[in-house]
Amino acid sequence: MGFEEEWGSLQAEAAASRPAAADPVVEARQAAWRQLTEFRDRVVLVPLDERGGLWTAGLGGLDWICAFSDEDALSRFAQARDEADREWAFRRVRAARLLDEVVPALDFPCGVALNPAGPDGTVFPPVRGIVPDAVAVDGEVAA
Repeated sequence: MGFEEEWGSLQAEAAASRPAAADPVVEARQAAWRQLTEFRDRVVLVPLDERGGLWTAGLGGLDWICAFSDEDALSRFAQARDEADREWAFRRVRAARLLDEVVPALDFPCGVALNPAGPDGTVFPPVRGIVPDAVAVDGEVAA
């Protein structure tokens, strides 16, 4: 099931549940989909590594592309790493492109971490509904 179908299904589920008492699971799913939708629509800053590729960090057995909503968020990250004195080259990338094109092009499982050093940090793991099923760690493995 693709992103649009999944979103439509969640909206229908929400509409069906409105007359009854609020279901915390449905509310959590809706909040997560809203957050994903908002993320996909933004342009984010992604630091570059020494070879000019997108910079990733390992955490929890996965690699994560670190993305930032603005230069202040990137600066907080550099300070948290005690690397504020070095220059952080970056690219502006549409977040949907990260999830739909960049992650599938990698030869290893990878998610996206938005503002990882800030209070509003969020992760988008490489799972179905966030990245294409063929590269999702919980999806069908592409032949």
